[in-house]
Amino acid sequence: MDHVFNGTFAASSQNLNWVPEAGDGVFSIFQNAAVKLVDLKTNTTTTLVTMKDVKDENGQYIYWSSWKLSADMKYMLIKADHLKQWRWSSFGNYYVHNLETKTTYPLIPPTNPPVTAYATWSPIGQSIAYVTNNDLYVLPSPTASSSAIRVTTAGNASLFHGVPDWVYEEEVFSNDFALWWSPDSSKVAFLRLDETLVDEYKFPVYNPTDDSSAIFPYTEEIVMKYPKPGYNNPLASIHVFDLATYLEENESNASEFPIENATFELEWEGRHPAENSIIGQIKWLGNDTLILKEVNRAADDGNVVLFNLGNASGVDATTGTVVRKLGKDGEEGDDGWIESDQYIYPLPESLTGGSPAYLDVVPDANGYNHIALFNPADSSTPRFLTSGTWEVTSGIKAVDAERGLVYFQAATPSIERHIYSVSLALDSSFIPAEPTPLTDTSSPSSYSASFSPEAGFYLLSYQGPNVPWQRVIQVDNTGANPIHNKNPQLNETLSRFEAAVVTYTTIESDGYELNVKEIRPPRMDDSGRTKYPVMFFQYGGPGSQKVDVNFNRDWQDYLACGYQYITVIVDGRGTGYKGRKLRNPVRNNLGYWEAQDQINAARIWAGKDYIDPKRIGIWGWSYGGFMSSKVVEADAGIHSLAIAVAPVTSWRLYDSIYTERYMGLPEKNPAGYINASISHVEGFHNVDYLLAHGSGDDNVHYANSAHLLDMLTRAQVRNFRFRMFTDSDHSINLRGANRELYEYMTLFLVEKWGKGGRRRGW
Repeated sequence: MDHVFNGTFAASSQNLNWVPEAGDGVFSIFQNAAVKLVDLKTNTTTTLVTMKDVKDENGQYIYWSSWKLSADMKYMLIKADHLKQWRWSSFGNYYVHNLETKTTYPLIPPTNPPVTAYATWSPIGQSIAYVTNNDLYVLPSPTASSSAIRVTTAGNASLFHGVPDWVYEEEVFSNDFALWWSPDSSKVAFLRLDETLVDEYKFPVYNPTDDSSAIFPYTEEIVMKYPKPGYNNPLASIHVFDLATYLEENESNASEFPIENATFELEWEGRHPAENSIIGQIKWLGNDTLILKEVNRAADDGNVVLFNLGNASGVDATTGTVVRKLGKDGEEGDDGWIESDQYIYPLPESLTGGSPAYLDVVPDANGYNHIALFNPADSSTPRFLTSGTWEVTSGIKAVDAERGLVYFQAATPSIERHIYSVSLALDSSFIPAEPTPLTDTSSPSSYSASFSPEAGFYLLSYQGPNVPWQRVIQVDNTGANPIHNKNPQLNETLSRFEAAVVTYTTIESDGYELNVKEIRPPRMDDSGRTKYPVMFFQYGGPGSQKVDVNFNRDWQDYLACGYQYITVIVDGRGTGYKGRKLRNPVRNNLGYWEAQDQINAARIWAGKDYIDPKRIGIWGWSYGGFMSSKVVEADAGIHSLAIAVAPVTSWRLYDSIYTERYMGLPEKNPAGYINASISHVEGFHNVDYLLAHGSGDDNVHYANSAHLLDMLTRAQVRNFRFRMFTDSDHSINLRGANRELYEYMTLFLVEKWGKGGRRRGW
């Protein structure tokens, strides 16, 4: 167990922080207490700033957690006093550092705790947009004498401008900002989120420190707005602040130009009512052209809306046009859901002759996600650049305007990841060629890539199944590209240890082909003379994947090598990268078909000669904990043990945006919500069950486990263990909790099943 937790088998990797302001192929490193720029074109390294240069007005060093460079490379925006909030969001005290004069001054006077949630430079010029106390400000110039423009004034704990609230951060944007500069820096689009009517969820904090021995006679309390299915969502609206107009009017008028005259809300015909509307991706396609996606709460009807802010005035300028229809009557064309992906990729105007155009990843007629071109931007019909019974993953990696190429990652086949390029094919008469692989597709493997801003270079990361490595590649260099990181120490370490044996296969479940990964003990006897226990490990959430060829050494490997346990991972119905046909069956009925797939797989393994049919179990975390509990509820008589960590037990207790995307609204699907929750606990009498949850879980609330415990109590189920981890969030990490959780689960397995293989008597 020590080796799992101390990083013995962890592969080192480096992310290249590309610095577009310094040119293509330039990235930053932190070395010898300084930020340095590495130029791959010239093979030179220069120092940008040293830690000792950054001091406050009292001469005290400022220790920063992150930085951003102005477009002209004259200033740095530095974030200090980092204070984590939710998964992506945090607060900080921001400072502007002049690289020429080596002077530093605060963006706003520093506070304890900090109150600025986000700050960023304009793409050209030297303006800064930032959000303090949930109000949006714009600083036109980074000089100490410059005054910030307060764009909004109503911000409070329930009214957000330019940053997401909890549910939009978690389920829509997966980041910490909701403001977007136009390419010419003349405008700032921002989201306004009003969660005044969203109900509060409260949970206690027993110990706000990292010291397990600390005692606090009175608990603190976390209060958060957390919308649940059928209850009020935050009301979203999109606004634009016209900075250029505001500055021009103030310069030409003696009296100050009202800020509201330079700020306007965007509307469009066919928009869902605010209480039934979720605004998703927002992108500038040009200086005056904005595009966004909107879906209803049930995620079965949506629009892509285009705004031309420079071609009209008044209402016409702020009223958008629906250019694409999403959902059953639109691009998806089935009974599934509209994904919340952020894949719109604006094309450079140098490619399109100055007219806006963009790429997106959308389902084709067969339900596979592929790259589509929309040129011009008001096109309603996609022109696909890729096709086939495979899927593009994680959006567009880069566009090479010079070569007319689009770079992307694809699941070819579904458990692998490869990097490809494809011709952009802007001419409608041009038929795109087959994608060109940039990685070795001759053997099972997984790659990711990080491209420089103009796609002249990329960091290629090999992720498995063998020891990961990284290589920096120049696309027009036909010579050798040196290995950037070979993980030599890990190779040497692995040579001294026996490794689990990993095999891949597929099974059929009710006519669906499912991917399977089996992790076996080294030197396993598969003749049938030795019977091994098997744990099924799964997550199973919509669009997810656990069966892949990535290098990994975790608890499953520890069980295989230390205890001779077999682990089987099955990606059932609802999971990702095999098309909508496999994903859609779980719509409106989460947990049913996924559990059936796990049970069917367990039956198959129960029939294998080397499996002990009395020692078949299942475990998972979060959605996986929900899944293992649904399998127990099904009471199929196959599993004798189950573990659930931080599970959802009733979808009425989870957040609205995620749940309603797959389940619809409770009022329209009441039976589905009952069936998709843990509603019957008779089956829990028949298994050894372990339940664990962090009391400070802001994502899957502890109330889920409390609800299940009540049902177990009522049914007099007593053959289970429960472990609460004080104040831990969804990751169960606080005050040594993560290691203890895995130790506890291991002891539970050994107590119930003993160590692995048992020889048959002959």
